[in-house]
Amino acid sequence: MLVRETAVPGAYVLSPRHLHDERGDFYESMRASQLEDLLGHPFVPKQINYSVSKRNTLRGIHSVTVPPGQAKYVSCVRGVLRDIVVDLRIGSPTYGKYETNVLDAESGTQVYVPEGVGHGFLTLTDDATICYVLSSEHVPGTQVDINPLDPDLALPWGFTEPPLMSPKDANAPTAAQAAELGLLTRW
Repeated sequence: MLVRETAVPGAYVLSPRHLHDERGDFYESMRASQLEDLLGHPFVPKQINYSVSKRNTLRGIHSVTVPPGQAKYVSCVRGVLRDIVVDLRIGSPTYGKYETNVLDAESGTQVYVPEGVGHGFLTLTDDATICYVLSSEHVPGTQVDINPLDPDLALPWGFTEPPLMSPKDANAPTAAQAAELGLLTRW
């Protein structure tokens, strides 16, 4: 597994090595010991979610309050998507910085998103499917939603027509508003 730290401290891009033969490909998508060595603590999956979306669907920016906190290990298992992580940790030296990656089923590239960091994606193909391996189970009322079109964050989604968005995401507060409400994690 090739590992690269992103512009957001604690967030990583992990690219597997593929073994190819006439039958197809094989690769490891996660090895717990390698991830633990990288993070300095265990990543214990507590819930796995999938999201299937039409092309040009924008989901996010999402995070979870601390406590309970929630780290994510995300991968695209069908199609292609533009994935963005953004540092929303109050007091972080990289607050507001983001990292953009294209995730696709063919490469198997994954992104580790630490607690307090926002995550979202734009689907580039129909039936794009993302898998989230989560460090905590869903706890109602702990979701933090940030408007993905927040002009202060100015995230480079790259859409050419208005994206499909849920009313929840379209009406979510900006990062500044969420900070004023005390929803964001401290560094």
